[in-house]
Amino acid sequence: MTENRGRILVVGLGPGALAQRTPQADAALAQATDLIGYAPYVARVQAGPEVIRHASDNRVELDRARHAVELALAGRVVAVVSGGDAGVFGMASAVFEAIDHGPAAWRGVEVTVIPGISAVLAAAARLGAPLGGDFCVISLSDNLKPREIVHRRLAAAAQAGLVIALYNPRSRARPDQLGEALDLLRTILPPTVPVAFARAIGRPDERVILTDIASADPEQVDMSTLVLIGCPLTHVIDRADGGQWLYTSRRVDAP
Repeated sequence: MTENRGRILVVGLGPGALAQRTPQADAALAQATDLIGYAPYVARVQAGPEVIRHASDNRVELDRARHAVELALAGRVVAVVSGGDAGVFGMASAVFEAIDHGPAAWRGVEVTVIPGISAVLAAAARLGAPLGGDFCVISLSDNLKPREIVHRRLAAAAQAGLVIALYNPRSRARPDQLGEALDLLRTILPPTVPVAFARAIGRPDERVILTDIASADPEQVDMSTLVLIGCPLTHVIDRADGGQWLYTSRRVDAP
């Protein structure tokens, strides 16, 4: 591809703290002539006045992706930004979906995906080692899939003994979603299975709440919270300073 046709850099910004953003992401952002993304993520990026910001709402991913392709074809270097890792419920999928269903010429656009530290990894590191065994990541949002599918996947993961990390757990538009999910999981998991609410890890307003599945209160959760639900192999260690660690054993006995 010739240089004047531009390109797309899909950048994961990490969970929020600058120290958790990779040097590769910083180098990509430094090349951008345009920034595209959900408004709070675009606002995280420091850039000069010559960089054009295209901030938008959180439900227009495909429109955002199409705009990025059009700008790249016009010769711009477009950084499409997501929180965490852009490939985990982020903009990378939307960019490739737009190209897949767009004009044939769009397949000539140069696209580079820059990985980032996902919220589940930042939360797990803060908690100890809750992802030491097998785990899965599920979005509770039903914007792009039916709620029945969300519940089916939750039940299957719990029955399989996986640690479950929940993204998009609770919003003003979906205040009951997490409560429904917890009620479902209580019918499958032992009541003492650990649950962690990890909010804004690495940022000044960080907050971590450790509880169990029987006592977990969805009112303590917002969209900046990563909800981590353990399995029967997840254990709590009481620390000498009064805190706690979580870890999940990698050892599984044969049935």
